[in-house]
Amino acid sequence: MRIPVKELKDYSIFLKPFFWSQKKRYGKVLIPGLLWGRVPKLFAAVAVLYGVLIRKKSPISPVIRSIVTVRVSQINWCRFCVDINSSTLAKLTNSMDKVENLEKWRESDLFDDRERAILEYTEAITYSDREVTDEMVALLKNYFDEDGIVELTGLIAFQNLSSKFNGALDVAPQGFCKLPSENIKHET
Repeated sequence: MRIPVKELKDYSIFLKPFFWSQKKRYGKVLIPGLLWGRVPKLFAAVAVLYGVLIRKKSPISPVIRSIVTVRVSQINWCRFCVDINSSTLAKLTNSMDKVENLEKWRESDLFDDRERAILEYTEAITYSDREVTDEMVALLKNYFDEDGIVELTGLIAFQNLSSKFNGALDVAPQGFCKLPSENIKHET
C-alpha cells in the first residue's frame, strides 16, 4: 500500500461510528475507509454519496449494482474492489458463476439482455477509449426511466472514483472472496 493507515485511535471521533459499522458488517474495518478517513471531510462526502447509491429504494437492484461494481473494478485493476464486490455478488446470487464469467459476459449465457445493456454502458463509461452512444442510452430506457439512468450513471462514476482511488493507492484485497487471479486483469 502506498499510503499507510493510521491507528484507529488517531482518527476523528465522528468517524468511529462508521468504522464500528464496517466492523459489524464485514468483520473488519475496511482499509479504503481508513484511507478516506485521513481527510474527514472527504470521507464524509464520499460516505454520503455511497449511502445514496446503496439505499433500499434505489432503482438499481443490489445484483445489478454488484455486477456494475465488479466490472468497473476489474477494468480499473482494483484488487480490493474486486474482492469485496465479488463477495457481495456471489452472496446475492448464491453462486460464483456470474463473478467468474463477468469479464467474458458477451460470450456467456448467464447474463440477460438487461444486464448486457448495463454492462455495455458500464464499459463505455469506464474505458477511456470508448464512448457512450445514443443507442446505448435508448436501450437502457427499456429498463430504466430517465432518473434511473442518471442514477446508474452515478453508480458507474462512483465506482470508477472508488476503484481508481484504491488502485492508485494499491489497496490490497481483505480476503472477502477467494478469486482466481485472472479475474483481476486489464483488458483493452
